[in-house]
This record gives sequence, structure tokens and C-alpha cells, in this order.
Amino acid sequence: MNLKATVIRNTGAHYVARTADNKEIKCLAKGNFRIKGIRTTNPVAVGDHVSLGEAGPDGVAFITAVEPRRNYIIRRASNLSKAAHIIAANIDCAVLIATLAHPATSFNFIDRFLATAEAYNVPAALIINKTDLLTAPEDRQLLEGVLYLYRSIGYTAMAVSAATGEGLAELSEFLKDKVSLISGNSGVGKSTLINALIPGADVRTAEISASHDTGMHTTTFSEMYSLPGGGQLIDTPGVRGFGVFDFRSEDVGHYFPEIFKFSHNCRFGNCTHTHEPGCAVLEALENQYISQSRYNSYLSILEETNEYAEDKYRKGY
Repeated sequence: MNLKATVIRNTGAHYVARTADNKEIKCLAKGNFRIKGIRTTNPVAVGDHVSLGEAGPDGVAFITAVEPRRNYIIRRASNLSKAAHIIAANIDCAVLIATLAHPATSFNFIDRFLATAEAYNVPAALIINKTDLLTAPEDRQLLEGVLYLYRSIGYTAMAVSAATGEGLAELSEFLKDKVSLISGNSGVGKSTLINALIPGADVRTAEISASHDTGMHTTTFSEMYSLPGGGQLIDTPGVRGFGVFDFRSEDVGHYFPEIFKFSHNCRFGNCTHTHEPGCAVLEALENQYISQSRYNSYLSILEETNEYAEDKYRKGY
């Protein structure tokens, strides 16, 4: 008889799934579970609802089926450009933890994460951590500017400090009763923040490298934690880059809400918003209705998709 469970931990080829009565079962994936033919480095992801066969004498069960996913977040596998990595499945919100100092998260990274969430129809939020380090007036001004920018686009954006507790009550309320993916660069204080939100989680943390101002990968596998007030957090390993996967160049503008909004007024239906006459997006950029940093991120993703499109064409697949 198949047992229904939710995957709560993934360590390479090994998984832990939790049943409705809170029993945790070690398991392995049996067979290859594909998403519409996309090759993935992990056939099963944290958040997946699965069917388990009967456990063997060693207490390990096989995952026999993965139920259809409500949604998922996916990125290009770090060193395998033709393969994808499912970050998490069946989530209510994708939360990006970013910092403006020690280390500074690039706007390109932020926008790639948000664009991916848009592409896979997952609501996203931006959390700026380590606000206690932003003491200079110009740093606070930058913080307010970043929050204003992303809120004006329509995203939830808030400032927190895991060290001082600033904004934690507001963040806890936002996460309540949701299944949320928590992601971010190495060193943004993701693990410290989870420990502050979930007493007893005991997620490993590390100091920032003073010479490079970067963090170490302290989380090496994905894991789901239960929030005290209700809801789940899926913690994922910190990443240094965020490669978008399977984007078509003509769709990239759809994943930037403010670009998509102005694109309806472009003279040409297939406008790339790079050089065309009568481009409403370029006009909005000139008039500062679209930020230069967001537009630069759009161009960066557009170039990447064009490179891959040309590569596929040359190689004939």
C-alpha cells in the first residue's frame, strides 16, 4: 500500500519525507521523474507530495510517484548549462534574502530571482537583511530607495535585522501559514535569520570572509522547517549566481511587471525594447518610470537567452 508524504529534506540522492501523522521516513527515488521532458539534476524536490512504497528492513522506503506539482522554482544547474535544478515545489511564496553590505547582493541577482518567480507563477518577496550594518545616512537612503523601487513594482519588500530583531515580527506575520522558499547568496545571513524565526532550528552559520566579503556555503542541502506560528520554511543552499532556465527571449519582458505594463504601447508587437522606434519601454526608461538597474537586468537575461538560442541553432537541437 502506498503511503502519502511530503518531502522535507534532500541530501543528494537521499530524502526524508513526513507523513500526515508527522512520522519521518528516509527514502530514495525509484525511477526518473521528469518535468515535461526537462532534464533535472534532482528528480524530487523539497515540498514535493509523494507516494512511498513499503519500507524495507533498513527503514528506507522508495518514492514510487511524485504528485503533480502546483508550482515549482527552477534554475539552471550551476555547472551544467543544459540541465535544471528544482529549488522547491508546491510553495506559496519565494522569499529572497538580500543584503546591501557585507556582502552586497547585486541587483542583477535580485532581478533574476524575481523574474524566475514570475515565470513560474510564484508570488515573490524581497527581504533586506543586516540593516544594523547600514549606519551611514547614505546607506539608509539606499535602503529606502531599494524598498521603494520594488514595492512600486508590486513586490512585498521589507527590511530586517536578524542581529537586532528589527522587522522580525512583521516578517513572521508575513510568513504565517504559508509554505515559503527562502533563498539568497551565501553570506546574507539566511541561516541566522531562520534561527531567529524558529527557536531550536539550529541551522549552522558561519562568519563572512573579511578578505572577500563573501559567505561560505553553510547549508549544503534543502530542508523544510515548521514555523512556530504556523507555516513552513524551505531553506536552500546559498548560491553565488542565478542562471535562468528555459526562458525564451520574447517572454523575458513578461517577467518584469513594469516593462510588461509599458510594452502594450510599443509600436511593434515583437519589440525587444532595445533599439526599435516607437518603443514605449525605452521612453518610460528615459522618463524614469522604469529604473536603469531593472532595465540592465532585463538586458542581461535577454542576452543570455539569445546566446543559448544561437547555441541551440548552431548545434542543431
